Amino acid sequence: MTTSKPAAGVVGHDTLTGRQRTALAVLLTASFTLAVDFSVLNVAMPAIGADVGLGIADLQWIATAFALSSAGFTLLMGRVADIAGRRRMFLIGMALLGAGSLAGGLAGTPAVLLGARVAQGLATAIVAPAALALLIGTFPEGRARDKALGLNGSLMAAGFTTGAILGGLLTDLLSWRWAFLVNVPIAAAVLIVAPLVLAESRSRTRPRLDVPGAVVVTLGLLALVHGFTHAAATSWTDPLTLAALAGAVVLLALFVVVERVVPHPLVPLGLLTRRNVAWGNIAGFLAFATETSLVFLLTLYLQNVLGYTPLAAGLSFAVLGLGTVIGGLIGPRIIAWYGNRTAITGGFLAQAAATLPLVLVSEAGSSIWLILAATFAGGVANLVVIVAFMVTATSDVPESEHGLATGLTTMSQQVGITMGTPLLSAVLTAVVLASPDGPGTTATLDGVTAAIRVNCGLCLAAAATTWAFLRRRDASREPTTAPTDHAPIA
Repeated sequence: MTTSKPAAGVVGHDTLTGRQRTALAVLLTASFTLAVDFSVLNVAMPAIGADVGLGIADLQWIATAFALSSAGFTLLMGRVADIAGRRRMFLIGMALLGAGSLAGGLAGTPAVLLGARVAQGLATAIVAPAALALLIGTFPEGRARDKALGLNGSLMAAGFTTGAILGGLLTDLLSWRWAFLVNVPIAAAVLIVAPLVLAESRSRTRPRLDVPGAVVVTLGLLALVHGFTHAAATSWTDPLTLAALAGAVVLLALFVVVERVVPHPLVPLGLLTRRNVAWGNIAGFLAFATETSLVFLLTLYLQNVLGYTPLAAGLSFAVLGLGTVIGGLIGPRIIAWYGNRTAITGGFLAQAAATLPLVLVSEAGSSIWLILAATFAGGVANLVVIVAFMVTATSDVPESEHGLATGLTTMSQQVGITMGTPLLSAVLTAVVLASPDGPGTTATLDGVTAAIRVNCGLCLAAAATTWAFLRRRDASREPTTAPTDHAPIA
């Protein structure tokens, strides 16, 4: 593979021009907004259901409709961005986000509301890989890219926490509709500024899109996510849950077969045999699964054991948000000093060490101080892992596959977010149902602490597998020009 001149707008050092700073701000704003959308409606669900006529049993579809469309289509949209143009797809996705958010804010029926959530999920599937591909295309591999990815990771993780807090504030002070409508001016601003500061880029080669592979993998991911979300709403033994998970296994196995025989595969299997790509994405999946599921467990504890209101519970995670910002800022330095494998392994070990003391929470109100300290430390560690995962999973990838590589990382994030909560919810539910005293405060506390132990175990397992299987990336490397087979299109 040869190295060509860097693309216009690509920098090899830490000094950015005004246009580059603006481009970075646009891309980070989009990523932050998408992250907020994952959690902004969680605390508002009861109010939404009462206004639009969704029953308690159907409220979970507000989250599920978003998760299905975002996780199910992100890999396909990442590849489409490589072929059709990353800036073009970024703009299409932001326009869809604005339209879906406006429809959600004005919704008066369940069909319109859920359709709006599907539109937001599809917008996330389009924008997230395109934005990340544009981001890494602006910086060559090295410290400048690591710093940009650190900022992106910080804002994404902070967005999840901000969404919970913002959703509570908007619902209490104004209306849940503003949790949708707040996206409209943001999307409009991005659509105005982005064409002025983002250069179009796409692969020089224009292979035909692998339609059979795209259909099979999208259906497989939809079945997988639906199985996990349905398990959270019902049980793991529910016939629909089992059918969805079995269908996902069959479809994803069929996808591998399809990719072996089609001339232009959606996912070249050689990409998945690269240790950095494969194990980097596994680490990312576990990082998002463990931290978001921990937030779910602690939300239950704060509301059902300590009696906090939804808004108070959301505000309690502000220190977690601060920790994630700090982790995102120091992550690139840790990678530069020690390498990506050590950063991921050490981050998971530190996250486990911060999580384990949470098994000591009790019915005493003073437990909140333990939660604040532990979630802050865990947030720092988790973001170090996330930054290192993004750097690892997108390194040594030719620019013609940037959209695909970032689509894989986005899928790992979204599937981890979607699946972590049902897994640990199953642990909690099993303990509660087995309690001799029946469901209640004590049983909930026992279930939460049991699930926290499992969460800690997952962090330790992730650290061990990362150290054993991930190839070490040189920590002392200097920024270089990334190999490229495409040029930006003015």
